[in-house]
Amino acid sequence: MSTTAARRIATDVPRVQFLYHSPVLVTEEADIAGATLAARKVVETHERLVGFLRAGQTLAEIDAFVGVTLAEFDSISAFKHYRVRGHPPFPSEACLSVNACIVHGTHDMTDDPVGPGDLISIDIGVKHDGWIGDAAWTYVIEGTDETSMRLVESGRESLRLGVEAMKPGRPLVDWARTVQDHVEKKCGFGLVRGLGGHGYGRTLHGPPFISNVVPSYPGEWPDAFRSFRPGMLVAVEPMIAVSTTEIRSEGREWPIYSADGSRSVHHEADVLITENGPVNLTAGLFDLPDVVGN
Repeated sequence: MSTTAARRIATDVPRVQFLYHSPVLVTEEADIAGATLAARKVVETHERLVGFLRAGQTLAEIDAFVGVTLAEFDSISAFKHYRVRGHPPFPSEACLSVNACIVHGTHDMTDDPVGPGDLISIDIGVKHDGWIGDAAWTYVIEGTDETSMRLVESGRESLRLGVEAMKPGRPLVDWARTVQDHVEKKCGFGLVRGLGGHGYGRTLHGPPFISNVVPSYPGEWPDAFRSFRPGMLVAVEPMIAVSTTEIRSEGREWPIYSADGSRSVHHEADVLITENGPVNLTAGLFDLPDVVGN
């Protein structure tokens, strides 16, 4: 589940805000094992979704499936009833975001079923034995147009390249520079501004905030040149739209949309920084198909 930096974005956007504080570093073997297992539960839930998703399903049906699956894994949703000041508790087991909805979609935002050609981002947050797992993937229902497929591929590849750049001792901005170069310079799509990744662990959100774009003026992202450190647990998540970098939302409601209504994708990974480099705890998501429901 994405966060926004504590510095901008219209007041009607649901958000978690924090200024920089030192992240909690996870270095004990038992803690690393706990975080790894929680991340594995997220991957296993996505694996179950691949076999379940079909055209004609409502978001409520998909959300109920996620809830049942988490229970089978002796886990609970890290999102359901999550609170942000000024907004109602998050109502769903997962974030279910279709087409122009970038993130934070809810099971009750529409009764319309997903159809052939739709893009659906499913963000799964797990709490298992006291540890959080938090990762999103975007799926294509049955097949779609060429631009939408390129958008999905852009999201996957930018995540892969960005994780590779998260080396200990290097600044956080290395992630953003790598992702932005791929998405905007190579692929011609737009990374939405203001939303980004975050630290996590035994809580869903914590420092540091990790922007997906290089800061364009001093103070825009104060933590950009702080370093990745061994023991950091971070959830990184490119959020991309076809033809805009801006977002909109409706008052106290959770869903965040592309400002121009263009399609969007969201891919997210849980990463542990080690002395030997980044370890993607949710790497199994890359083995999943883009297209489901056939």
